[in-house]
Amino acid sequence: MSPGVTISSISDYAILGCGSVGYAVAEELVEQGKDVLIVDRDESRVESLRDQDLDARRADIREPEAAELVADRDVVLILASDVDSNKQAVEHIREHNGDQFLVARASDPVSGDELADLGADIVINPSSVIAESALRALESGELEYNAGKLATVFEGTGSRLAIVTQDSPDPDSIASAAAMQAIADHLGIEADIVYRGDVGHQENRAFVNLLGIDLVQWDEIEEHSVYDTVALVDHSTAGEIDLPVDVVIDHHELETEVETEFVDIRPNMSSTSTIMTKYIQEFDMNVSEEVATALLYGIRAETLDFKRDTTPADLTAAAYLYPFANHDTLEQVESPSMSPETLDVLAEAIANRDVQGSHLVSNAGLVRDREALTQAASHLLNLEGVTTTAVFGIADETIFLAGRSKDIRINIGKVLADAYGEMGETAGHSTQASAEIPLGIFTGIEISDDTRDTLLELTEEAVKRTLFDAMGVDGSEGTNGS
Repeated sequence: MSPGVTISSISDYAILGCGSVGYAVAEELVEQGKDVLIVDRDESRVESLRDQDLDARRADIREPEAAELVADRDVVLILASDVDSNKQAVEHIREHNGDQFLVARASDPVSGDELADLGADIVINPSSVIAESALRALESGELEYNAGKLATVFEGTGSRLAIVTQDSPDPDSIASAAAMQAIADHLGIEADIVYRGDVGHQENRAFVNLLGIDLVQWDEIEEHSVYDTVALVDHSTAGEIDLPVDVVIDHHELETEVETEFVDIRPNMSSTSTIMTKYIQEFDMNVSEEVATALLYGIRAETLDFKRDTTPADLTAAAYLYPFANHDTLEQVESPSMSPETLDVLAEAIANRDVQGSHLVSNAGLVRDREALTQAASHLLNLEGVTTTAVFGIADETIFLAGRSKDIRINIGKVLADAYGEMGETAGHSTQASAEIPLGIFTGIEISDDTRDTLLELTEEAVKRTLFDAMGVDGSEGTNGS
């Protein structure tokens, strides 16, 4: 195609080979006011097209004559059902005019590659196009059905909804809950966002504060029975919520079975924020700046700013949210100040790092802020050559461990479950996870001030060895910051 020519400005098209596919394309282009020349070797078909006031000419698309007929056209669509004929047409057109934009029809991936090698700019396979169209229609229909069912559940179960996030909610969980709250408000349902644990990560606290998202601590609610409906968002288990669950929406498979009226689990999407964005669109709601900003950040956080496991659905959701989001707020959330405690933990983790291949494990020692371990694990993931990190520390006679991974071959949630599932509590998924292990379980020594230092030394070796074994690497020889 000539420099400076864009598809939107083109009006001169040619179609070579006018079977059912070519005719459908011609009709659509003419409907859009385009000038279309049709070339086909079947004389009766050409006459029929002319009877319909279409510009059609008879020529064999396998011959150089056809290339000469369409030489003045900006775009040529070669759509015969015979792929060998299409190949010859591409060859002749490229020999005659190297600047035209060529779209060619293939029958399978092999013929598609051959057409591309001959000079086709775009190769289409009708069967693949139909399949993709059918899947998009199915997804759209399924979403419409699910939105209707979700509305029925909310409107039929009661008037007050508890939207339950992860125990220590991350941006995706918080954003998804905010979106669910907006949907509930749209349906006339009063809703609270509730969580167990704490919002400890500084970035998460900044996220909540800057966007004005109200979160309620589950243990501070005097009467849980005030909620007649419960929805879990980005939350793989009901945990210790002492109420029946009505709705579950997540992008990870459930860890345990939950009896519920409505479940929408989509592992093919990288974030629950993406799923909730689709629901907001389906409900035809006016998304607020706060919710749009939260959802966009949730998607970006889960995909490492679109660098990890990003799907087309994540990109289209982000594109929808982008004009409604407050980008100054996003910048503030992404650059929160670091507390002295977090800085101390990070420094300790850097100094004590043990690296095996692309796996890093580090002991941060005694910690006051457990969430600082999570931040340290995330920061260390930026070290050159490191794809998986685990940082552990001791507080309240418990070993707390935070893991992160950007290696598609490793599920860090499964790694921690394999390593510590029988001796403590673990939670997480493929890219981020956590573990809590009683401190004395490795040694059998009763904890006291006199034995604490000894326990720290014994624990470090035991934790690292167990974790490296679960990762499938030899932890006997490592590199560190010494």
